[in-house]
Amino acid sequence: MLAAVKGASLGLRYFSSNCSKGYRQAHLVILPKHLADDFEAFCHSNPAPLPLLERRQWGDNSCPPLAKDDVIRIYQGGVLLENVSSLQNSSVSARSASQQSSGLEVKWSDMVCFYLGCSFGLEAGLKKALAVVRKASMYKTAVPCIQAGVFSCPLVVSMCPIPPSRLQAAVQVTHQNPHGAPVHIGDADLLGIQDLSRPDYGGPVELQPADVPVFWACGVTAVEAIISSKPSLAFTHSAGSSVGLPGVQGSSPMGPPPHSMGSEVTSLPPDLTPLCFHISSNPLFYSLASQRAVSKVRKLEAIIGEDPGQRGIKALFIQDELIRSCLALSHASSVAITTGFPTHYMHSPPDETDGPPGAVAMATMLLSLGKKVTLVVDRRALEMNQAIIAEAVKKGVLKSTIPVVTFEESGPNSALHFLCHHGDPTEPRYDHMVAIERSGRAADGNYYNMRGINIKHLVDPIDDLFIAAHKLAGMTSTGIGDGGNELGMGKVKDKVKSLMPKGELIACEVPADYAITAGVSNWGGYAVACGLYLLHTCPTHLRYLHKGLGKHHLTSQALQHCTANLPSVDKEESILSTLVDFGIRSGKTGNLAMEVDGLTFHPSHSDIIAKLLKVTLDSD
Repeated sequence: MLAAVKGASLGLRYFSSNCSKGYRQAHLVILPKHLADDFEAFCHSNPAPLPLLERRQWGDNSCPPLAKDDVIRIYQGGVLLENVSSLQNSSVSARSASQQSSGLEVKWSDMVCFYLGCSFGLEAGLKKALAVVRKASMYKTAVPCIQAGVFSCPLVVSMCPIPPSRLQAAVQVTHQNPHGAPVHIGDADLLGIQDLSRPDYGGPVELQPADVPVFWACGVTAVEAIISSKPSLAFTHSAGSSVGLPGVQGSSPMGPPPHSMGSEVTSLPPDLTPLCFHISSNPLFYSLASQRAVSKVRKLEAIIGEDPGQRGIKALFIQDELIRSCLALSHASSVAITTGFPTHYMHSPPDETDGPPGAVAMATMLLSLGKKVTLVVDRRALEMNQAIIAEAVKKGVLKSTIPVVTFEESGPNSALHFLCHHGDPTEPRYDHMVAIERSGRAADGNYYNMRGINIKHLVDPIDDLFIAAHKLAGMTSTGIGDGGNELGMGKVKDKVKSLMPKGELIACEVPADYAITAGVSNWGGYAVACGLYLLHTCPTHLRYLHKGLGKHHLTSQALQHCTANLPSVDKEESILSTLVDFGIRSGKTGNLAMEVDGLTFHPSHSDIIAKLLKVTLDSD
């Protein structure tokens, strides 16, 4: 096919990284107008890589002529034909082997210009925060952009290596840029990038041993969209250049642009500024949440830290374990929860009322967020827990049932086969494991209640799952406890041994990645459920979770669904009543009554639930 472009008059100025006085930087895409609506929808569906500033009919500009050679790329049928320095008064043509005698004239009046936010402001911000910035490289990922009309392609990201001590500064100085905060921080494999030394665009960047790869959504995604959709004719700037425009204003027919041009971006509320948290070392991974969400989760953490039993639990507290656990759970797709502490060894059943209600509260919220949830229990208590879950579904506490399974050691690879399909570490069944008020293995291999009584004969070796999980890439874990003898509390075992009654004997040796301490373990489960709600109503976190693609807020229907699955006084009273009906007793007193750890449900536990909900749902 012969494509001829006649009478072109493209008045644009290009810059490599610094914009001239009076101009703003932008990426340029020019497409036939019959594709314009699709491309605009594509931009709105993928706002981080393609922050749409303005859409204009051809010729609707007042910029000076081109000022740099080899900056305009011409594509025909998705194939790069050539780079040219100017389209002004030029004729560009290409002829295919199959149709050498036919021709198609494309008029400039049929073309539409799109101006997209430019990331060159990132460099200036990073230089201010870090002093020295290495040139970014660009990579195609395995993350698909959201399709709109004929346009679909993989997300393209730019990567800059950042020292760990400067990550927070790098995140905060770039989140106001048109492309926004990073969409991924950590191991490139998680984006489907196999080799950082071989970028798809630009030159390679050498990482120092301590560097963390930080990835921002990149406007070169538009080039991939053109290659994929194969329009008859298209123009872009070359990678590494940008368009200088004199103050683009206005909005597109589909709504206002997400940012204004260049460094003069629309200020976001300070409480949406992202904070960065290290989530995993294997693989290396960080996550983001807004200052507002983190502040609220920290308030939840303070509430559950109340110590009505005067056990000295505050001594085991580690700041921000709750937010880190919630972030890890937010990124997980399949979660295994275990609970069960047979402290009443003289009774049948020997279990206590602390643990199952918190487990059900977490499961309810995780299910509402689309996660798979499995409950792991002792074989002796399998039928009882299956009946408890069925009753919770019947009463509406759980919206749907969850599998209840057991684990028994049957060989050296039992834990690996339980955690992974066919025992293959590359095919895990779960991303995250949570233990809440689950008896944990002590240094001598036994399991002890707070009185120092050995209850090993009532406990299956579920600890082995946490030990094995710690060695598996991509699997993280949480332990929730209120005394230090619970599974996962091995992370604070030194404090337990030195500060808790009978600590040397009872301290759990098996750690979790995150150890959440609470006055009552159920409270920790309620706080995790509330923390997950806060993250999934946080635009900053949702943006990071979805790599800057799609909408960064819940629909009203999704929000109502999520809110309905929060813990509540009625639901927690209902599940506690079910436990009592099954003969499960209060941990401290052994009473068969509506109490947990010797505290009656009203007002002790109901007041804590009310406080957690107030913080979670408060609009301030």
